[in-house]
This record gives sequence, C-alpha cells and structure tokens, in this order.
Amino acid sequence: MQAAKSGILTINGGSSSIKFALYQTGEPLTRKLHGMLERIGLSGTTLTFHDSTGNAPQRNIVPAGNHHSAASVLIDWLEKQPDFQSVGAVGHRVVHGMQHAEPAPVTSELLDELHRITAYDPDHLPREIELIEAFRQRHPKLSQLVCFDTTFHLSMPRVAKLLPIPRRFDAKGVHRYGFHGLSYSYLIEELAHLGDSAATTGRAILAHLGNGASMAAVRDGKSIDTSMGFTPASGLPMSTRSGDLDPGLVSFLARTEHMNAAQFDRMANHESGLLGVSEISSDVRDLLAQEAADVRAAEAVALFCYQAKKWIGAFAAALGGVDTLVFAGGIGENAPLVRERICDGLGFLGIEVDPKRNANSAMLISPDAGRVKVRVIHTDEELMIARAVVRQRHLGSTS
Repeated sequence: MQAAKSGILTINGGSSSIKFALYQTGEPLTRKLHGMLERIGLSGTTLTFHDSTGNAPQRNIVPAGNHHSAASVLIDWLEKQPDFQSVGAVGHRVVHGMQHAEPAPVTSELLDELHRITAYDPDHLPREIELIEAFRQRHPKLSQLVCFDTTFHLSMPRVAKLLPIPRRFDAKGVHRYGFHGLSYSYLIEELAHLGDSAATTGRAILAHLGNGASMAAVRDGKSIDTSMGFTPASGLPMSTRSGDLDPGLVSFLARTEHMNAAQFDRMANHESGLLGVSEISSDVRDLLAQEAADVRAAEAVALFCYQAKKWIGAFAAALGGVDTLVFAGGIGENAPLVRERICDGLGFLGIEVDPKRNANSAMLISPDAGRVKVRVIHTDEELMIARAVVRQRHLGSTS
C-alpha cells in the first residue's frame, strides 16, 4: 500500500446513528478525524465532527430522512475532507457475525451471507449492509473489512449459549450470541496494558453501559457468559430496549392490546427501557436531573441500577468470584451516581467504590486496599476496527 493511501476509515453503524473515524497508520495509529451522524430518520439529523486541530467540535444539520440517504450524505461529506484522499481501506463494525471467528474482507459472497442472516438482527444488519454497499458503489477500489461484534463471545461454553426452547431451534442457530464484542475486546487489551492480571489469568466483569447496555463475564481473557442473548434487546434494560421480559407478555398483549409481532418488537426495542418506564427521556442524564421532582425518572434510574447490580451478582457466581469490574460506555464512563448505586451493597463480593475517585471518574475508583479493582475505561470500538484493518493488511502483505 502506498503511503498516500495509508489512511483507514472506520464506520460504526447503529440503528439511528453512524460513528466514523479516520486514522493514519503508524505506531501508534493516529486519529485525524472522528464524528457521528445521529438522529437518522428523525427531525434534526446532525453531523458532528472533531478534527486533529483540537478546535471545538463542529455541528451541521443534514438532510438524512433514512439510512440510505444518510450513507450518501456521509460519503459526500467525507469526500470533501482533505484527509479522505489518504484512505486506502474501510473497516466496518457489523453487529451479527454468526460463527465468524475473525474479521472478514468484503466480498460478494460475504454480502450474500449477511443478506441471508438479516432476520437474526433486523434492526442493525440491513443498515450496516447498506453502508458497506454504498462505499462499494462509490469507491469500488477501496478495500473493506468487516469486524463482527459476536466474535468475542464464541468462547462461551455451550451451557451459556443454549436457550431453554425446543432443541430443533438450536440447529437453526437460535442460541445466545452476545454483542458489544469490539468494546469488550478493547477493554481486555486495556486491562492488559494497565498490568491488570484479570485480563489474562483472572476473573473480570465488563459492563458496557450506554444506549445499548450489556455485561460480560470474562475468565482468563475469554468470554464465558454475557447478558445479551439471541438479540441485542435482551439482558439489561437500556435506553429504549426492554432487556429481559416474560415471554408470556407476547400472548397477553396480543389478547388485550391486539398487538402483533411487529408492534411488540417495536415496543421492546424502541419504546421501552429508560424511556418506557420514565415516559420522559431515554437519556440517563435527563432522568438524573429530574429524579428528585419526578418519581417516574427516579424509578427508571433505580430499575437500571438494580438490574445491573443483579447481573454483577450473577456473573460473580458464574466466575466463582471477581477480581476486576470495569465500567465503560456513555453511562458507565460518565455517570458517577449510577456507578455508585450499582456498586452499593456489593461489599460482600469485595466491590467497593472510593467516593472521591468515583466523583472524578478516575481510571481506578476502588480504594487501594479494595479486594476487587473497580475501573472506568473509555472504550474505543473504532480503534479496534482500525487495528483489525492494520492486521489484515499485514497478513495480506506477508501471504
């Protein structure tokens, strides 16, 4: 690859947003540009970006009524950026990868496979495929690589993957997959960098708490269980996703509300969680600001913290104890009060939080004498994608 084409563009497409970053290869990778296109399909779609000058982020209102137009808007904007001329490869985050154990180059065969499995994740896969195809159409000479969120959890034992439904569905791929794998991979690498033995020979619970929220139980650097299951809607309550629900609700709401499968899916994924319980906002910052005056906000936050506490207890049981607990994601990194409430009462596991360190969101928020290290780590899925592209280039150059 010529030096002029040594740049790497990363694309992290979500259900209503697209995160992007542009890196210059080298040791270490240098981020030249990063940003987000958010509120896709809603009023006030915005493109916010930061460049390497250190100036304040810039924010533009853009016309993107759906994901197809959002992809075109983003590519149009990127093409006008001087650093885009250096891009020689694009790396994508794809939420569902079935049994893919490694990142995969984009080929017609891979795209056909992703189209075939869209039923496994209809909220994410179609949008992610659309982004890949948009870049392929506009810039066919750019190599593209797909990184799968499910790969990290392939190490789970079979007992953790099985769902208690008729066995015939397991043969069709209906089992626990787990997600947020790129984030968890980054957190394990960071723990190793910090010299935390839980990354390689210990027991770690990783809590990725953001708009989507999940936890992973990790032993010796390998996932042994995770809260999200067959889809990203399960496990913890999230911003707009319900998390785990009684399956009897499906027939109950069908009888009493005449709710069909599509309506139930929309409710569970887009109208529930913090938004559904509070009836105010899906953003925990809004709810914390209003909880003293509005019981609905207080109950939504309390439910989130309570369920997170339960999952920590469950994973401590699966691991036989815990050595390190990591908070990451938008809530995990930036909401000291939520971290405090989640950890409160977990002293029997050795989990304690130092109030001053926690208030300052220090990297280590547990006391020095604490049995369990409680850490706050800023996760970086985009950097993991860029690193995967670098490795793929290296393999290609040596094969």
